[in-house]
Amino acid sequence: MNAPALPKARMKVEEFLAWSKRQPDDRYELVDGEIVAMTRDTVRHNRTKAAAFRALEDAVQGAGLPGVVLIDGVGVAVNDKTVRIPDVLVQCGAEPDPDALIVSPLIVLEVVSPSSERDDVETKLIEYFSVASIRHHLIVFSEKRVVVHHRRNDGGDIATRIARDGDVALDPPGIAVPVHALLGPAFGRGAEAG
Repeated sequence: MNAPALPKARMKVEEFLAWSKRQPDDRYELVDGEIVAMTRDTVRHNRTKAAAFRALEDAVQGAGLPGVVLIDGVGVAVNDKTVRIPDVLVQCGAEPDPDALIVSPLIVLEVVSPSSERDDVETKLIEYFSVASIRHHLIVFSEKRVVVHHRRNDGGDIATRIARDGDVALDPPGIAVPVHALLGPAFGRGAEAG
């Protein structure tokens, strides 16, 4: 089966959202006006993403916070030419429109895979922190069994913590999530560290 031909013309966010609504099951991001097909998940990536979703969902619900935790598919408009789709995101406060394709999250999480590591670690860090609502960017390295937490404070400064154990404090909204829960199951190499 051949992959669908992607439009060659550059798009803005609104055009991209209208185009993406008409697409079948494939997932796309808009990067600097160009449509980019997202790669499929490996079992490791998918299970880690699911574990991170559960951990964040449990923390938000356990704290009784208003908000929603979403997994893979809902986008974040970085600017008028870029929409990124984090692996997991948390939007606090008002419930988003159920038909929305983009939201304004407080927390974004990416699970690193070899094909996307540079984007996940460098490019998206810059892009996500250009979005006013985002206060936390979590990067999960499932094979290395580590979570990198970038946090923006009220003054706009960004602090970074590399966590192998304990909890990751996410304030706002005022929750803590165990590192082991974000990492999910350990597989093969590196499993003894989990």
